[in-house]
Amino acid sequence: MSATAELNMVEAITKGLGQLLEEDPDAILLGEDIGRNGGVFRATAGLQERFGEDRVVDTPLSEAGFVGAAIGMCLVGLHPVVEIQFDAFVYPAFEQLVSQAGRFRWRTRGAYGLPLVVRLPYGGGTRAPELHSDSPETLFSHMPGLRVVVPSDPLSAGELLLAATRCGDPVVFLEPKRMYRRGRQLLPAKFVPGDLDHAVVVRPGEDLTVIAYGAMVDVAEGAAERLQEEGVSTRVLDLRSIYPLDRESILAAAEETGRVLVVHEAARHCGVAAEVAALLQEEAADVLLAPTLRVTGMDMPFPLSQNEDDALPTVERVLAAAHTMLEY
Repeated sequence: MSATAELNMVEAITKGLGQLLEEDPDAILLGEDIGRNGGVFRATAGLQERFGEDRVVDTPLSEAGFVGAAIGMCLVGLHPVVEIQFDAFVYPAFEQLVSQAGRFRWRTRGAYGLPLVVRLPYGGGTRAPELHSDSPETLFSHMPGLRVVVPSDPLSAGELLLAATRCGDPVVFLEPKRMYRRGRQLLPAKFVPGDLDHAVVVRPGEDLTVIAYGAMVDVAEGAAERLQEEGVSTRVLDLRSIYPLDRESILAAAEETGRVLVVHEAARHCGVAAEVAALLQEEAADVLLAPTLRVTGMDMPFPLSQNEDDALPTVERVLAAAHTMLEY
């Protein structure tokens, strides 16, 4: 997959990890079943054969153990990329990430970074069983010292993953699993590291801004298409970075459209949308034409597969919120 090709998101991630291993002799991949089996989503398929068992390492079923080991690897000059099989499997490693990885630069008064990337397939929409569809992004974004990054398409997945491995600080890299095989993009022969600091306007618009990230960018674009049929020009802003937030792009959206709607599939309480709404109230209240509204998941454990469509934000829910805002 080195030549220019149309790839889906999971193939783009495989390509990016292969490029990393080629270019960085200190890079090492760790995770459950990532070597011989190529990972549960096949994101590391073929990499152990190409680079060997000492570069693509199958670990025991112990998230706290191998995330802790990866932190130690950083301290001796290696650049580990850890795969957590599913979102909720990261909770046993939470203490390692927030008490150790996130505080290391602070502990050393800025002298040392910790070049750790934790890849985390997350979110619903795949009819998975319990503990396979959580959206834990705000847990990590509340912990200073950790970056939280979420791509939304194949190109951003490859570019942001490469950038995450080079930034020098720990990054929780959330991959929306429902987007792994949804759609393809023509990708370059080699990825250029992306921008970890700025949101991207994926669709211009003047009447309303819909802010989203991950799989919800696709939902936001679907709603924007429907609104366009009604004569409503809708901007879609892909955050990409959950922590830190691109405050300037969010405030510019408020300034230029006057209406901001935020969509995410994580629980509503204390979610990213609440942070965006608070920012707009504090710094852009004078330019808003309507209250900032939220379309989110529910404040409950993610439901079983037969009910997950009722829990996830949909184009119809976004449209209903947009129509409410447009009435102001």
